[in-house]
Amino acid sequence: MTTADDRVYVIAEAGVNHNGELALARRLVEVAAEAGADAVKFQTFRAEALATADAPKAGYQQATTDGSESQFAMLRRLELSTEAHRELQALCRTRGIDFLSSPFDLQSLRFLTGELGLGTIKIPSGEITNGPLLLAAARSARKLIVSTGMSTLDDVREALGVLAFGFIRPAEARPSRQAFAAAFADAGGRRAVTERVILLHCTSQYPAPDDEINLRAMTTLHQEFATPVGLSDHSVGTAVPIAAAALGARVIEKHFTTDRALPGPDHRASLEPNELAAMIAGIRIVERAMGDGVKAPTASEADTARVARRSLAAIIAIGAGSKFSEANLGTLRPGTGISPMAYWDRIGQVAACDVAAGSLLPR
Repeated sequence: MTTADDRVYVIAEAGVNHNGELALARRLVEVAAEAGADAVKFQTFRAEALATADAPKAGYQQATTDGSESQFAMLRRLELSTEAHRELQALCRTRGIDFLSSPFDLQSLRFLTGELGLGTIKIPSGEITNGPLLLAAARSARKLIVSTGMSTLDDVREALGVLAFGFIRPAEARPSRQAFAAAFADAGGRRAVTERVILLHCTSQYPAPDDEINLRAMTTLHQEFATPVGLSDHSVGTAVPIAAAALGARVIEKHFTTDRALPGPDHRASLEPNELAAMIAGIRIVERAMGDGVKAPTASEADTARVARRSLAAIIAIGAGSKFSEANLGTLRPGTGISPMAYWDRIGQVAACDVAAGSLLPR
């Protein structure tokens, strides 16, 4: 994960929108690269390590897939092979876009950080209470992006405690909730968390209702934990992620697809290629528009100021030796003469020369 400090890192979330097909997954990489995303992210899991045979589907999954298919069967169908991961990573390298993935089990984590050599790992919202996975991720990855959907601040704090423990304690240290809390309270642990973790606010519904998105929670996360923050967005359209960029998001993740009409659990809540490109373009505009916060005239305003502002002017002809008064002194464009703020200082003074009606006072 490499980007300038003032640049939003945009993750195009392919997720499982490849429908288990490598060709479609490759096309998603191409779409993300063409749209200008910094990274494209997939999901790495083994169905047997993720769900029981009779685990129910979420409501949105039930509505968007075969209702008679179990969650386990759906997950098995959506797995990507290790070889497919290698091919996709190679394609990303060719296209100049980062390859990311979210591991959902320890074996998948080891594959991503070990065999594929990923230095940044994305922890999905559903795994924020998965202590063993969090600890292993902290010990194996340089950077962690952690989604916080469905979480309270206490949930996030406890997860960060696990990560702090993994960052600063030796491998032989005994894990426990007390040890995690102590590691997070330790100055070194907090420093490691702020340097190596990015927290993403998230509303884990697909699509997320506008009135449940709560973008201000990004600010709350930053104030509470001092980490960089961002948004894993499941809203409809592009307005919310662009607004998140204006609110200070350092990372924005958004699901995308080649076609919302495709079968599968996440397509309906995803952007199509032209929308993804428009979202990224909007985010880049916001980046440029944020500025440095200093209130001062810009270079491009100089010409406007000359035209739009006013100067002291003679409303009627003023002869040399006459006094300026409210009857003969007014303000006219352009703003290249004496500032109208000097109006009251000039009232009662004597004109040093003739000033024609409708002319600016000489400096």
